Amino acid sequence: MAPKVFRIGGQLTVGRLGFGAMHLATEPAAERRTGLALARRAVELGVTLIDTAHLYGGGANEELLAEALHPYPEDLLVTTKVGVARTGPGGEWRLDGRPAVLRDQVDQALRRLRVERLELLQLHRVDPDTPLAEQLGALGELQTEGKVGRIGLSEITVDQLDQARAVVDVVSVQNRYSLLDRAHEPVLRACEAADIAFLPWRPVAHGTSGAHTEIAAVADELGATPTQVALAWLLAHSPVICPIPGTARVDHLEDNVAAAGLELSFDHRARLDGLSAPA
Repeated sequence: MAPKVFRIGGQLTVGRLGFGAMHLATEPAAERRTGLALARRAVELGVTLIDTAHLYGGGANEELLAEALHPYPEDLLVTTKVGVARTGPGGEWRLDGRPAVLRDQVDQALRRLRVERLELLQLHRVDPDTPLAEQLGALGELQTEGKVGRIGLSEITVDQLDQARAVVDVVSVQNRYSLLDRAHEPVLRACEAADIAFLPWRPVAHGTSGAHTEIAAVADELGATPTQVALAWLLAHSPVICPIPGTARVDHLEDNVAAAGLELSFDHRARLDGLSAPA
């Protein structure tokens, strides 16, 4: 049976099936109310890991979560990401890991999330125009100052992870990964070896899992949905995986959370392990 919890950095205990808040609408008013209700429902269902980012509405998503959930339950970890900013030539979003930008976005996140410290902060992407050591150095300084508790990375390679770990203690990695998209398997295995949390974003291939004959067959045998099977496979595939599926619908949220209780047999695992693309 797959473990139900993971201790991020050996300290932050979270349920392994989290929630990605990216799809929560912050406007207009009616959709915002739905977003607030969905965030609260996630916590009611026992979700203890919620992922957001400065990029999601330029901080509006962070503000929504604070409005919905603050003061936060003691066991809830809200993690955010920095490193993408409206600093392109025309004010468009671009990767921006300059220390001053990272510092400003952390200060904004502290204010928007209404906290004194971000227990887990993740670098949204590595900015190729800023030396990685400078980006991580800035986050390390923020950690020393007490504004950041722990540091994670997103969309990195094994080599970048090794470089980063020489500068700071990395406790999480957030890369795209799913049952049908395993390009980052080497990164997952590196995280597993170092007991680093691996938070796959887009953990379900939208519109694909249900159409895959083998996934659909396993789902039918278990009386589950293909999405639940895909999430259950992730939880069984590695003990460091903490999926963060996102949705804007309460029924989908409830189905996703229920996947944590779905047990795959050895036969089911073997059949799913061999998949790599739609069939």
